[in-house]
Amino acid sequence: MDLGGTTVALDGLGVEKGFDVLEAGIRLAAEDGIRLRVFGPASRIDVSGLSGVEVIDVTGQITNEDDPVPSVRSRPDASIVRAVADVAEGNSEAVVSLGSTGATMAAATFGLKRSKGVKRPALAAQLPLPGRTTVFLDIGANVEVRAQHLVQFAWLGASFSKSVLGVERPEVGLLSVGEEAGKGRDEVVNAHAALVGAEEFDFIGMVEGRDVPAGRADVIVTDGFTGNVVTKTLEGTVKTLVGAISDAARKNPLSAAGGLMLKPALGGLRRDLHPDTTGGAILLGLRKTAVVGHGSSGPEGVANAIRVAARAARVDAPGLTEEMLHRVGANRGAIDPGAGV
Repeated sequence: MDLGGTTVALDGLGVEKGFDVLEAGIRLAAEDGIRLRVFGPASRIDVSGLSGVEVIDVTGQITNEDDPVPSVRSRPDASIVRAVADVAEGNSEAVVSLGSTGATMAAATFGLKRSKGVKRPALAAQLPLPGRTTVFLDIGANVEVRAQHLVQFAWLGASFSKSVLGVERPEVGLLSVGEEAGKGRDEVVNAHAALVGAEEFDFIGMVEGRDVPAGRADVIVTDGFTGNVVTKTLEGTVKTLVGAISDAARKNPLSAAGGLMLKPALGGLRRDLHPDTTGGAILLGLRKTAVVGHGSSGPEGVANAIRVAARAARVDAPGLTEEMLHRVGANRGAIDPGAGV
C-alpha cells in the first residue's frame, strides 16, 4: 500500500533506547513518503534533510510512573496530549506513541472520542502467525469486561481485519478454556450466544490457548488481562526456544548440524513475532487512528508503528469500522447488546 502523503503525529518522548533510535525510525518511515509531525524536544531530535518531517518543540512528558487519567487531564502541554490534539484538530491523520501505554490510551480516548455507540475501545495486536495475520484483542485496555464488551471487540476486530488486512470474511473466535459453547466464565458464554449467527463474519465459536499460536482464526477475542499475558508469553516463548536451540547446537557437532538446518526457520519465526516487526497495537473503537508502540523498540519498531498508523489512516479504518457496525444494526446488537447479555 502506498503510504505517501499520509500525516502521522508522533509522540517524540518515551522511546527507551534514546533519541538516536527515534531519529533512525523516523528516517525509515519518511523514506516511505509518510509525513510526520513530531512532538518532542527540538534540540534533541535531528530531522535535517528529511522532507515532510517537522518537529514541534515539546518537553513535557507523561511517564509510566504517572497516573494516566489525571495526568492527561491536567497536563495539556505533555507530548502525547499535544500529539493527540494535533489529530483532533485535523493537522495529522493518526497518532503514534511509544511512551506510556496508559497515557496514550487515556489521551486518545479523551481527545479523539469513541466511535458512536462504542462502549470501550480495545487494544488490538496483529500477530503474524502461520498462514495468516491474527488480530488479537484486547491486549491491555480493559482488564475487566462484560459480555457486551467481548461482543463489541469481535466486531471491532473483524472490521479491522476486513478493512486494513483485506480479509473478505474474517473468521472470529472467542478465547476460552474449552471448545464447548457453555464452557468458560459467564461473560464468555453469554458473548458466545450473542455472536452466533453474525452475518458480516464467520464466528467459529470458542478457541483455546493452543489455538492462538496456531493461527486458528483471523480475529481472536478476550479480555485485556488475558490478552496481555498471552501476547507476552508468545514473545517470551519464541525468544527462549530459539535461545535454547542455539545453546544445544553448540554442545556437539551433530547438534550443531541440526541447529544450522533449523536456524533460518526459527530466526524467521522470531523476527515475525518480535515487537519491532509487529510495530505496535492499534486502539480500535475511536474516531481516528491511534497506535501504541513498544517503548523498547529499535529503529524498525519505531518505523513499523508509524507504518501501522499510516496504513490504518489511509484506508480510514475508523470510518469503515463505524460503517460496518451500523450497516448491520450493530448499534443495537453488537455494540450495545443490552443488560441481558
